[in-house]
Amino acid sequence: MGRTASHRKAMLSNMAKSLLEHKRISTTLAKAKELRKYVEPLITKAKDDTTHNRRITFSYLRNKEAIKLLFGEVIEKVGGRPGGYTRIIKTGFRLGDNAEMCIIELVDFNELMLKEEKPAKKSSRRSRRGTGKATSEEGAATEEVAGEAKESAKAEKAPEEEASADASDVVSEDKAENKDEDKKAE
Repeated sequence: MGRTASHRKAMLSNMAKSLLEHKRISTTLAKAKELRKYVEPLITKAKDDTTHNRRITFSYLRNKEAIKLLFGEVIEKVGGRPGGYTRIIKTGFRLGDNAEMCIIELVDFNELMLKEEKPAKKSSRRSRRGTGKATSEEGAATEEVAGEAKESAKAEKAPEEEASADASDVVSEDKAENKDEDKKAE
């Protein structure tokens, strides 16, 4: 990562504190992968709440509030999980230097992913392969349905056309009668 050992250790410690506090942070992909290696063993140690394990995690995090969060709120949610406490989601590339960015989060704290998904609608699957008879019968059935739909559409249009034609005939007949009456009157 191009840092001295002390800088790297301090950076990972600070990122781990931020991750435990906020449950999700945005960073580069390389840092997120290193943070995962740093934080997951700490969470595993926190499952066994002993003074020794608290002192070990404190030597890594150096923050009392982070230790309280880790041994309290975080372990309540991930206590039953055998590993894989973090998730890395790639978000694209940073504009300035085109570094690959991602979000690293604690798995059991993402409410959007924890919601139970609605059961998917059951849809019948059709195979692309089949016997020639089955496909020709299906094709004929769809043609019949399409033909019936066209006929019903024509049937609906026909009464409208007849009604408009009847109305125009009535108007033309009225005009013709008026002309005949005018001629007789003269």
